[in-house]
Amino acid sequence: MQKPVLVVLAAGMGSRYGGLKQMDPVGGHGQSIIDYSIYDARQAGFETVVFVIKKEMEADFRQAVGDRISKGMHVRYAFQALDDLPAGYAVPNGRKKPWGTTHAVLAARSVVDGPFAVINADDYYGPEAFRIIYNYLSTHADEPDCYQYAMIGYRVGNTVTENGSVARGICQVDGDGYLQDVVERTCIEKDGQDARFSVDGGATWEHLPAATPVSMNFWGFQHSFLEEAEARFPYFLDKIMAENPEKGEFFLPLLVADLLERGKAKVRVLSCDEKWFGVTYREDKPAVVEALRQKTEAGQYPENLWG
Repeated sequence: MQKPVLVVLAAGMGSRYGGLKQMDPVGGHGQSIIDYSIYDARQAGFETVVFVIKKEMEADFRQAVGDRISKGMHVRYAFQALDDLPAGYAVPNGRKKPWGTTHAVLAARSVVDGPFAVINADDYYGPEAFRIIYNYLSTHADEPDCYQYAMIGYRVGNTVTENGSVARGICQVDGDGYLQDVVERTCIEKDGQDARFSVDGGATWEHLPAATPVSMNFWGFQHSFLEEAEARFPYFLDKIMAENPEKGEFFLPLLVADLLERGKAKVRVLSCDEKWFGVTYREDKPAVVEALRQKTEAGQYPENLWG
């Protein structure tokens, strides 16, 4: 089998955070959360990383992140562009928002030719997660009648912030450990050791036990996923154009759910006990900096990740 590569979704500008948080230093030597994730990925066995970014941020991104990481990884770039659409489609008037995470992954189709993992640029996932996904992708290929994918499943109690609400995919998993459905919840907040979510702007809340499995957008796919994304993109575009042409998005869980519903794929949920860290809000940064400082002092990371 081909060695898995890592695809990092870094085209977002972090609107709630108020800046290009993918490049914001959280460690010594100018290291961002991306550095720690890719360091963990390299330790797990990944040798190539593909950054999906906007073309207009390429020079800044190379200088702030890519050139440094290229000391330890093979670095490739893919560019998510609003006008990267199938034949016969055009960007609607007023549309400025990218087409979503599936479209971002699809932007890497020319530089990914085998199994790959997908992560967000601004999330800290922990070394265990990269070891688990790399081992899975290295030992599982698509079966003749069914794609074999994977997702890292985190405990919701390990993924909430003290500083506001977050969006998470609540997972339904069968007795054999396979994903049945992902329900997107956009208003989840900490509730003691557990969490809670609201679907009506906070008027009412529903309890979520701390152990509830959630998706942090850490997926493992075979190349077949890119083929399916390209083939199904027009179908989702038609829905977006009809329902919300200015802001509708083609999210990864939407395509995964579509493939599950049609019986074309199975998704193994790989349980992970790592604690997520991320800078969803600017107030989150001090806690992330402190957590990484402690991990460095404990010997989990060198002071200078790339030497």
